[in-house]
Amino acid sequence: MTRYELLQLLIGQAKTNGFEFRRWFTKRLGVPWTDTREAIETLAAERRYYALLFSHEFAQSFWKAGEKMTFLVPTQTFQRTRPDGSIGIVTRKGYTRRSGREDAWKYHLRELAIAEEPLRYMRKYLRVEDEMEEDG
Repeated sequence: MTRYELLQLLIGQAKTNGFEFRRWFTKRLGVPWTDTREAIETLAAERRYYALLFSHEFAQSFWKAGEKMTFLVPTQTFQRTRPDGSIGIVTRKGYTRRSGREDAWKYHLRELAIAEEPLRYMRKYLRVEDEMEEDG
């Protein structure tokens, strides 16, 4: 999945929850509006998607208050010291997680801020199976 396709899906989900992308784009970025395709290309090409991802308006629409969110937690493997001092490898299977919090958007913005790759963090909430392609 390309960055453009991922942003398109993220914006689409936020729009269904009331996010006004055109108004946000012209107000926050100060760029004239031509069409949705070009606006998303601008976000993807110039890495302006950080402005979108960390926008309170976007976050509040993407993660509606109290709405159940379903996402996939990937398989995890890590080392753990056992009581006898030896080191064991623990593998936890991936699973589906659901959450419903009134201030979910604030929680997710905090998690997004510490994530190494914010777009991959957001992708978990779309339940998309394809890996994001690196496109620059």
